[in-house]
Amino acid sequence: MQPSLLTRRSFCAASAVAVGSAVMPRTLADAAESEPFQLKYILGSCMYGYQYVGEILPEVRKTGATALDIWPKVHGNQREQLTDLGEDKFSAMLKQHEITLGCITQYKLWPFGLQDEMRLAQRFGCQTIVTGGRGPAGLKGNDLKAGVQDFIEKMKPHLEVAEETGVIIAVENHGNNLIESPDSLKWLAELRPSKHLAIAFAPYHLPQDAELLGRLLKTLGDSIAVFYAWQHGMGCHEKLPKEQELLQLPGRGDLDFGPLLAALKRMKYSGWTEIFMHPVPRGIPILETASAVTAEINRSRDYLNKILSDA
Repeated sequence: MQPSLLTRRSFCAASAVAVGSAVMPRTLADAAESEPFQLKYILGSCMYGYQYVGEILPEVRKTGATALDIWPKVHGNQREQLTDLGEDKFSAMLKQHEITLGCITQYKLWPFGLQDEMRLAQRFGCQTIVTGGRGPAGLKGNDLKAGVQDFIEKMKPHLEVAEETGVIIAVENHGNNLIESPDSLKWLAELRPSKHLAIAFAPYHLPQDAELLGRLLKTLGDSIAVFYAWQHGMGCHEKLPKEQELLQLPGRGDLDFGPLLAALKRMKYSGWTEIFMHPVPRGIPILETASAVTAEINRSRDYLNKILSDA
């Protein structure tokens, strides 16, 4: 007895399934490719000074952010508030406002004192801690490379905990630190032994040359975990009239963020973006009321988003 022949209808149906199966993944990939690039915003608690964290959490979504970067004294005191409130209550507050703890900033602990903080971050599902690159400042050439290598060697026990807890330790290029210059950032990106050691990129502390900053971002690539939308303006160490102090914010000062955002877009940057500035003195909000702070952050966000939409 001969095997039954495939009918024309069943053959066509089978062919359609086969073609659909082959085409569908590509179609989904094309759809993902066609989606416009967007920044993933996070809100720094210190922008509101020492305000009660319960009054800051409702502002997070209003700024287009989905997560909070919690700061300790002296810039803010919300990290201390977390301890006072207790982890269960703070977690419930985050859930109430449909946001997450996305980052903990911890300079006073520096990179070698973060182990307990990483375990706290793990309990909150927080994957980023920002700190400074402690070490001698002003190094150049081979001395700088050796300094970064030494820093990384000292970091290895802490990176083991970072890997265990799923935390990325992002080192900011802060002034008067080992990691402060474009070359120090390049060495850190090149020599890092683990993706759990990354960069928090702060344009404020670098030459205010937009093209240079754009090229540097492209070079650093996926080593960047946090991008501070922050420029130097007129600085943040002397008390200035508020309009001059606000020049640190995107769209206020002279720095053209176009080349920086173009670089982030080309590399499909997926880390946090934090609209940022420092007030003088530290610990006060950047403006008097929470609503005014939120509006000012949104002013900068509108500027950044317009650049992206025009690109």
